[in-house]
Amino acid sequence: MPSYTPSSSVIAARKALAERLHDLRRDAGITGRELSRRCGWHPAKTTRIQAGKAAPSDADIRAWCQACDAPDQTDDLIAASRVVDSMYVEWRRLEKTGLRHAQDSVLDLYRRTRHFRVYAHRVMPGMLQTREYTRAVLTAVQRIRNTVDDVDAALDARMDRQAMLHRSRRTFAILIEEQVLHGGVADAATMAGQLGTLIEFSTRPTVSLGIIPVHTGRRRSPAEDFYMFDDTQTSVELVSGHLRLTQPHEVAMYAAAFTEFTEMALFGHEARRRIASALRRHR
Repeated sequence: MPSYTPSSSVIAARKALAERLHDLRRDAGITGRELSRRCGWHPAKTTRIQAGKAAPSDADIRAWCQACDAPDQTDDLIAASRVVDSMYVEWRRLEKTGLRHAQDSVLDLYRRTRHFRVYAHRVMPGMLQTREYTRAVLTAVQRIRNTVDDVDAALDARMDRQAMLHRSRRTFAILIEEQVLHGGVADAATMAGQLGTLIEFSTRPTVSLGIIPVHTGRRRSPAEDFYMFDDTQTSVELVSGHLRLTQPHEVAMYAAAFTEFTEMALFGHEARRRIASALRRHR
């Protein structure tokens, strides 16, 4: 499984944008130095943009297109640049006004999605969390990232979203690494309640719940937690931030990884046996 970071996915997209700008200059028949003169900036800036090492602003793109006598390309290139910018968001930026904003920011996406695929190797998937478990997770996040303390508001938003999801005709395919059942995110009582709820969720007809045993042969290492929204978007939860992937080939890579992880997982009675075993340890 590729370990997606800003340096592998976002920068690749930025380089693709840089190549389009480079081609535009070349098609105009002007040098980088001449383009810099027309734009009124240092030639080093042109070099950095063409190498994908610097992200051009909307104003930079407008000036570039004007210098290349291609104003008709401006809107399309600005749109492409904004897609790159939206792919990766640092947690500190997403949560700068508190955790509630992060919950609300994905609400429309969740409303549009009909089939969810989730892989979890750090914490329980949010859509299956109990209120007590969610409180423990959000409290830990608030303390570690030193965000605004709006845990109660964020908790209410998460629970409202979860209720909305399970009132509808959505389907959920969820894979959880076995170590998550024994994780230290919450105290024993909270974990026991969470595992009991997990068993109940596993019996629902709209939920396919798989547990990936700790000792299992695998060709891929565990990936970051990721959520797939139909076949249109994959969201990856990195340590440093949130990665949003919408390119079909990238979404397809995560779909392939999910299929491979599914083949390692236990389902039905066997999955519930693993959960029940972990539950006994927390009591």
